[in-house]
Amino acid sequence: MTTTIAPARETVDAAARVAAARRRVSVAETVSQTMAMAWRALKKMRRNPEQFFDVALQPILFTAMFAYVFGGAIAGDVESYLPLMIPGILAQTVLTTCMATGTQLREDMEKGVFDRFKSLPIARIAPLAGPMVADLSRYTIAATLTFSMGLVMGYRPGGGAGGVLAAILLAVFTGWSLAWIFTWIGTIARSAQAVQGFSMMILFPLTFLSNAFVPVESLPGWLAAFVRVNPVSHLVTAARDLANHATVSGEVAWTIVAGLAVIAIFAPLSVRSYKRHL
Repeated sequence: MTTTIAPARETVDAAARVAAARRRVSVAETVSQTMAMAWRALKKMRRNPEQFFDVALQPILFTAMFAYVFGGAIAGDVESYLPLMIPGILAQTVLTTCMATGTQLREDMEKGVFDRFKSLPIARIAPLAGPMVADLSRYTIAATLTFSMGLVMGYRPGGGAGGVLAAILLAVFTGWSLAWIFTWIGTIARSAQAVQGFSMMILFPLTFLSNAFVPVESLPGWLAAFVRVNPVSHLVTAARDLANHATVSGEVAWTIVAGLAVIAIFAPLSVRSYKRHL
């Protein structure tokens, strides 16, 4: 009796086959695909108006609330408080807005959107970099609305249009650099709720334990020491120098250096952690 031995079946790894078949993506194609992902993120925000609540409503509500609640107690009247407060609201608004970057990234990963991206012949970095590019528009809108609300309430920046524009650009850069921290958290956290919780624990102490809303001189000595080294305080002081006096002080340089350091540390961490999910 003759025994027929069936040939061993080769185990097929679908992900490996897709990776092997994917051709090398050029730099120009990577840029194009990143912009396509950025446009996708913008369309997603347009179709989900609730994602604009923090961008559109927060600057208006916080500016009015803090001005009328603390203006008389801290500066004597609202108009005298605005030059101190508006740059603080600017920093708070942009930093709070960048917190949503990691949350939305985690939501996409939970819904399986990135599983679809793995099968596409696109650059691996495009789905991560695209939303980061799109978020620049969110920071710009939030910063512009903050100053616009301040102008409505009587704020007259001594630095003129140039100083205000420079303050907005500095705040947008800082928000974008800090967004890499929350992007990294989004790639390692287990849920979007966890990302939001971690982000709130980081941002709120840094924002409120700063010189954003009160002068440092009014704080206890131990707290004032922390406030002076708080990175948010450097951003707020730099924005005040630019918007109120059109002065490029050393605080501007410190803010830029700190932003570049954050990008240098957390951008590679985010990309490395993100690639583990692909």
